[in-house]
Amino acid sequence: MSIPGNAFLAMWHDIEPSSWTDYTEWHTREHMPERLSIPGFTVGKRLVNHDVDRYRYGTIYAGENLEVFRSPDYLERLNNPTPWSISMQPAFRNFLRVACERVVSCGFGDGGAMVTIRLDFAQGGGEADLRANCADLANAILKLEAVSGVHIGLARDEVSGVKTRETELRPGMKEQRFDAVVLVEGSGKPELEASVGAIEAEISRSDCKLVNPKTIVYNLAYNLRNTDVAK
Repeated sequence: MSIPGNAFLAMWHDIEPSSWTDYTEWHTREHMPERLSIPGFTVGKRLVNHDVDRYRYGTIYAGENLEVFRSPDYLERLNNPTPWSISMQPAFRNFLRVACERVVSCGFGDGGAMVTIRLDFAQGGGEADLRANCADLANAILKLEAVSGVHIGLARDEVSGVKTRETELRPGMKEQRFDAVVLVEGSGKPELEASVGAIEAEISRSDCKLVNPKTIVYNLAYNLRNTDVAK
């Protein structure tokens, strides 16, 4: 499974253009290996879309459970960033970071691209509707052209909303929250872009009662597993 465990940490953000190269080097050479060395982190995926005006970058960290994302080991890193991390934080823009409970996954392998769809509950909808119907929705999306994997999560702001030293170093930001997220992996960015309309249609017609899709299609820029990192 591409996102193993019962939870994932999803991030969307921009970087000051003058720091694009530095960000990629830092994220690949130090930041992701550091995060994947934390107990409970299982997989990290960096996402990029060079053509969007907002949320050019995304990151997904899979975790064994939600508690990983407020564990003492993780908070220690957030409150004691490395010198390289400290130098990078002021370059962040439009930062949105939300821990999610993974309620369903289907499919196999790692796709070369990912669609992220942030969603709200419809009026009268809620967690019970999503839990009861998410498997049907995930399997319907999995059947669509170019799709290789589907993951659906419930936002848990109470887990990821803790203020830390890293957040203090970034410029002030207040990004719009969401209730649920659908992550769709597939063959490539152009192929998934062609299927976005069908994916959103499946979400709309499902009984999960999810509305207001905010959709971005990303290339998978880097993938790292905890087994790749020396502890």
